Amino acid sequence: MASECSFDIVSKADLQEVDNAVNQAVKEISQRFDFRGSKSEITLNKTENKITLVSDNETKLESVIDVLESKLIKRGISISALDFETINPSANQTVTQIVKIQQGIVSDKCKEITRTIKDAGLKVRTQILGDYIRVIGKSKDDLQTVIVLLKSKDFKTPLQFTNYK
Repeated sequence: MASECSFDIVSKADLQEVDNAVNQAVKEISQRFDFRGSKSEITLNKTENKITLVSDNETKLESVIDVLESKLIKRGISISALDFETINPSANQTVTQIVKIQQGIVSDKCKEITRTIKDAGLKVRTQILGDYIRVIGKSKDDLQTVIVLLKSKDFKTPLQFTNYK
């Protein structure tokens, strides 16, 4: 019997790299002149995969977001892994914004990715396994073609290809 090859399509942000980026952003905010005397802060909650941004007003909050995004990009974390919620006024005349860090692929995106692979007409099978997708095929060339195909499409979700066997 011929052996089968497979790989997994996942969407996971490395929380240690996110933590490092948040720490770098906090350090830059504490040193920048335009943030002197402001109540700007960034906190990461690793258990809930959330970043909380607080600042004096929406303009300063936009600057805090720019600093955070630049640090995340330098650390190799895709900005599309972030889900920004609405800006809410909070105590002491500040504004707060919660940013969720996406871990895993949503079921609708899984179906869309699977449909894209099937429409390509390659000799591979796909399995949706919770928040990731397994692609199985007899030819490694077909699997590599699937990877190239998915990299060329924009699913508005960062995709990583792991467990290549």
